[in-house]
Amino acid sequence: MTETMSPTAAAEIRAIFDRIAPVYDRLNDRLSFGQHRIWKLMAVKWSEVKSGDHALDVCCGSGDLALLLAKKVGANGQVIGLDFACEQLAIAKQRQMIKCPTVPINWVEGDALALPFADNQFDCATMGYGLRNVTNILLSLEELLRVLKPGAKVAILDFHRPETGYMQLFQEWYLANIVVPTAENMGMKEEYAYINPSVERFPTGLEQIKLAHTAGFNQAVHYPLMGGMMGILVLTK
Repeated sequence: MTETMSPTAAAEIRAIFDRIAPVYDRLNDRLSFGQHRIWKLMAVKWSEVKSGDHALDVCCGSGDLALLLAKKVGANGQVIGLDFACEQLAIAKQRQMIKCPTVPINWVEGDALALPFADNQFDCATMGYGLRNVTNILLSLEELLRVLKPGAKVAILDFHRPETGYMQLFQEWYLANIVVPTAENMGMKEEYAYINPSVERFPTGLEQIKLAHTAGFNQAVHYPLMGGMMGILVLTK
């Protein structure tokens, strides 16, 4: 399914991410039992980031992937973390001062559908839990393609709807009985209730590959994780 969301829905999602910013990292740890850190390391590895690279993290949130990229590019490289939620960016800046103060990271408030960067600028890119929430997936992929250098890779991590029936049932149970109650205990029930419908409308791995080729990427591979409940889409320009 490749339908786009209305501007009103997009504004609501931005507001959600601003509101959840103070508890976002703690919730991710609890809800994934810490596994999200492993998945993010995998995404960074598959982006093939190297020392000295100019790297981009789109929909950077509180900065996990951008900070991992910064450790790889080193002092001679540069990382840009972009997000539309200013509260998330404020937390990312604070975390950088503690975890990675020596590597230049620029935090940019911007739109994944209109990246404020020149063509062919980045050596690699990542995107974590962002593609599912953009209002136009194809346009977001086209923008990533535009700003990447020829031959560069982007690794996109996100939730997915499993293809097997029993895993679909497990995911529905997990969202209803683990995710929402945990969020409710932290005062964020309504904010996290959006996850299930967002997963429902998100394209499957095969559909994502087709969209990537339509956007113009030369190569596209989708790696399912956690029985298909999670996945990483690796694209090459």
